[in-house]
Amino acid sequence: MSHEPANLIAEIKDRVRPAQRRILLPECFDDRILQAAAEMARQGFCRAFLLGEPSALSKRLAELGAKAGAVEIIDRADKGRTEAYVNRYHELRRAKGMTPDEARKALENPVFYGALCLREGLVDGVVAGAATATPVVLRAALHCIGTRPGIRTLSSCFLMLMPRREFGMNGTLLFSDPAVVIEPTIEQLVDITLSAALSWRQFTGTEPIVACLSFSTKGSARHPAAEKMAEVVRRVRQIEPTLRVDGELQVDAAIVPDVAALKCKGSPVAGRANILIFPDLGAGNIGYKLAERLGGGQAVGSILQGLAKPINDLSRGCHVQDIVDTAALTAAQTFAG
Repeated sequence: MSHEPANLIAEIKDRVRPAQRRILLPECFDDRILQAAAEMARQGFCRAFLLGEPSALSKRLAELGAKAGAVEIIDRADKGRTEAYVNRYHELRRAKGMTPDEARKALENPVFYGALCLREGLVDGVVAGAATATPVVLRAALHCIGTRPGIRTLSSCFLMLMPRREFGMNGTLLFSDPAVVIEPTIEQLVDITLSAALSWRQFTGTEPIVACLSFSTKGSARHPAAEKMAEVVRRVRQIEPTLRVDGELQVDAAIVPDVAALKCKGSPVAGRANILIFPDLGAGNIGYKLAERLGGGQAVGSILQGLAKPINDLSRGCHVQDIVDTAALTAAQTFAG
């Protein structure tokens, strides 16, 4: 696989194209969303869906050059569907004290409505956040979709495309979690590790090799923070014994074989890690920005992981191409990995 982001995304688009996954962009009051839907239809790697008023959206899509019917539109004004979704959302949140009126009010937000479309099988994935704050997108994802079986933690990852191809897989690595869980517990780190391994399989189709990072390598420093990462590895191996995972490892032992030969001889990772699990969000966020700014890497993400069905959050400053590329990543997340 090339280390160029354009090539990585192109490979993912080619991989998901035959399945024609249905990807919904619910924020149709933002013209970037309509432009992205038209481009998704042109590229043809998935079926693009919008949520809104069909005639107005169809007119604008035609102006953007989309062929009639190339982008599928879910009619926001369908009263039967709306009532069913209000009832469904109330069922999901009733134990938390939500009333039917509160459920109806929540579904006025297109991101929540879109998440219910995903839950009920109308689409396969959702991309939102261009005009919605991240906490709202995360809340819609957790309330309407929830986490995968066996996973209790919603987390994030970045695909890092590095200019030095000797690292990871031809310069491609996955960093987790640099954007969601601030101070993860051991249990949350186990979830993050398992989710990151699945993300790697979904995005690259290759074997994950996971390093759980610390300032210590295999007991070189005695401290609860280092022992925590070693315990994460122990528990992950119990759950997924065939996964190539090791820790605690310093980052040089994780990604440089010569260093690994000195510091952790016999490690199943042995300096060949393509996934780096950080001990907390501070380390992960600093790490990916250092790799980006000082190392010349390019970050693709952040990408949400751990959900039962994929929803991804865009930056509110995103460009049309960002939306299209995120749709491709979202389509990839519909596969078992």
